[in-house]
Amino acid sequence: MTDLHDDDDLPESGSDPTPAGRLRIDKWLWFARFFKTRSLAAKLCNAGGLRVSGTVVNKAHYAVKPGDVLTFAQGRHIRVIKVVALGSRRGPAPEAQALYEDLAPPVREEAIQDPYRAPPAPREPGAGRPTKRDRRALDQLYGDE
Repeated sequence: MTDLHDDDDLPESGSDPTPAGRLRIDKWLWFARFFKTRSLAAKLCNAGGLRVSGTVVNKAHYAVKPGDVLTFAQGRHIRVIKVVALGSRRGPAPEAQALYEDLAPPVREEAIQDPYRAPPAPREPGAGRPTKRDRRALDQLYGDE
């Protein structure tokens, strides 16, 4: 008697149904330690804040493969990452860093110039605290009222 259902093609119960050589994007971001929790990675994906090789991703179940280039915002930095390998677990930092190649490393915080942060007003050393009159003159100069 021939078996009509070939069970070799079906995934085992409880295993991940993603194809071989691919991994869910939220899992990969979590494995690579870009996000502290997998739900934070999924939130970024569902909000449309992630691009894979130039295509906007709106679902956390998008399958990523080695060679894909990911672009996403992380804090005040835009990260451009090339997937080198797929992980099997969330391991220590050196293991996580082996999963990707950073194409645009983040710039140090001191190097970023904030347009909203004005430099302090120049004062001669030993001039002491500004008087009320000096304060009003500074406010008038900077346009604060």
